[in-house]
Amino acid sequence: MKKVALAIMLLTLMASCTTSGSKSAVQKKADEYALVKVETPDLSGITDNGKEVLNLYKFAADQADSIYWKQSFGDKSLIESLEDEDLKAFAMINYGPWNRIDGQPFIEGYGHEPAGSNFYPADMTLEEFESIQNPAKNSPYTLIRRNSEGALETVWYHDAYSRNINKICNYLNAAADITIKESVRNYLLSKIDALRTDYYYDSDCAWLDMTDSKMDLIIGPNEINDDNLLGLKRSYEAYVLLKDLKRTEQVNAFAAMLPELQKSIPCEDQYKTFVPGKDSDIYTYDAIYCSGHANAGIKLMALNLPYDPKVQAEKGTRTALLHNIMVEKFNRLVNPVGMVVLEAEDQATLDAEAFYWNVAFREIAHALGVKQTINGKGPVYEAMGNKALTWEDAKANVLGLYLVCKMIDEHKLPGLNSKDSAINTFVANLIRSQRFGEESLLGRAYVMVFNYLYEQGAFKRGASGKYSIDHDRLLEAAADLTGIIIKTQATGDHEFAEQFESKYCHLSEEFKADLVNIRLEKIPVDIKFEFQK
Repeated sequence: MKKVALAIMLLTLMASCTTSGSKSAVQKKADEYALVKVETPDLSGITDNGKEVLNLYKFAADQADSIYWKQSFGDKSLIESLEDEDLKAFAMINYGPWNRIDGQPFIEGYGHEPAGSNFYPADMTLEEFESIQNPAKNSPYTLIRRNSEGALETVWYHDAYSRNINKICNYLNAAADITIKESVRNYLLSKIDALRTDYYYDSDCAWLDMTDSKMDLIIGPNEINDDNLLGLKRSYEAYVLLKDLKRTEQVNAFAAMLPELQKSIPCEDQYKTFVPGKDSDIYTYDAIYCSGHANAGIKLMALNLPYDPKVQAEKGTRTALLHNIMVEKFNRLVNPVGMVVLEAEDQATLDAEAFYWNVAFREIAHALGVKQTINGKGPVYEAMGNKALTWEDAKANVLGLYLVCKMIDEHKLPGLNSKDSAINTFVANLIRSQRFGEESLLGRAYVMVFNYLYEQGAFKRGASGKYSIDHDRLLEAAADLTGIIIKTQATGDHEFAEQFESKYCHLSEEFKADLVNIRLEKIPVDIKFEFQK
C-alpha cells in the first residue's frame, strides 16, 4: 500500500509540474478525438430477459476493461488520481500516459511506451525470452514475469487476472441462467470455461454456432496490436452488440461466396489453397457498449473473428460490422479529409455506402488468403512474428477494395454501383488513416499501402495540394500489392517483410503536407465514446 500511495503522490506531483503550455498541448490532443454519445438503441424487440442479459454483458465488459488497464499500463488509480483534468482525459482515451499514435509520453516521468506493453518485463531482452524453456511462453494467453530470483517465467492470464475473470464468469453464468436462447446459453457457458482455462477452441465454435440471437457479446483476449515486441500476446476487450437485421440479411449473402472469393484472389494458385470454413457468416451490428482494447485510442469499425486458423478452416469466421461507428467515422473523419485532399471531381463521389462496403470487404478479406505457411514454418502469424498484424491489415485493405470493385462489376452490391465511389472513398480513408502513424502496427499498414500505391502512380499530388486518382492504375497496383503480401505471408518471409517495410513504412513528405492541411481544418484524428449505462 505504501508503494501505491507513493506512486500516486509522485504521478500527481509530475502532473502538477507540467507547464501551462504543455497542458494546452495535451488539451489539443484530447480535442482531436470527437465525442460520440452512443445512445441506447430501440429495444422494443428485446424481451425483458434479453434486456437483463444486455445489462449483465455490460457488467462483464467492465471487468474486461479492468484487465486491459493492467495489460496496457498497470494501476489505473494512478491515472484516476491525476489532478490535471486535461492530462487525465487524454490518459483515459489512451489507457495510460502514452499517446497511442506515436508511443510518446505526455506525462512527465515516463519514457517511450514499452514495445511489449505490460506483457513482458520492461528490462527483458529477446535473448532472455528465447532462453525460456516453457513452450507456453509463445501462447497468446500468457504473461512473462520475473520470479523472486529474477528468472523469467510464464503466468497464464486466468491466473494473473483470476479475480476479474471470476467476476466476468459470474455475470456470464447469470446471463446463461435467464436467456431464452439455447445457442446463447451454450456460448456463454463455453466462454466461461475458456476464460478459466485459456483454451478458446470450443467457445469460438460455440460463438459461430450462435446464429439466432439479436444480441451478441465479444469478450476476452483478442487483438495482438498492443504487442509491438513479438506480436504474440492478446489484449482483453469486450463489445456488446445489437444486430441490424436488414443490413445483416444483405451482407450475409456474401458468406456463402467465401470459397469463390478465395479463388479470385490476385496471387499465384499455390498461395490460395486454403478453403474458408463453411459456417462463416457476416453480421452488421450497432455497438452499444465496448471496453478494454475496443475502447482504447483508435476505435475499430469491424472485426473478423476468431483468429484461430484451426477454427477458421473447420468452422469459418464471423465478420462483425459496426455500422453506427462507421457512420460516425465517415461523417466526422473520412468525408472531411476527402474534401481537403482530393480534387473536386473525386470529392463528388465520396459516399457513406461505399465506405460501408469497403470496410465490409476489408473484414471479409481477413477470412481469405493463406493461414499456414507452405514451407513448414507453421501458422502465418507465428512465422511473421511482429510483422504479422501490419501485413495482414495491409492485405485486408487492398484485397478488400479489389473484391468490392469485382462485386460492383458483377452488380452484386445493393446501393453501390460506382467503382469510382469505392476507390475515391478508399483513398480518402487511406490518407486519413495514416494519422495513426508509423509507430503502431496498424498505422504502418496504412503507410505501407499509401506509399506503394503512390509509387505505382495510382494517385498523384498536384500543385494545388490535392490528389487526382488514376482509378484503373490504382486497382492494378492494389492487385499487385495483394500478390506481394500473400506470397510473403505464405512463405513466412520475415526478412523480406523487414526490407519492404524499411522502404515503404515511413510517412512521406506528401502526407506530411496533407497533415498540415488536415490539422488546419481541425478534422479529428478519431472518435471517443460516451456510453449510456
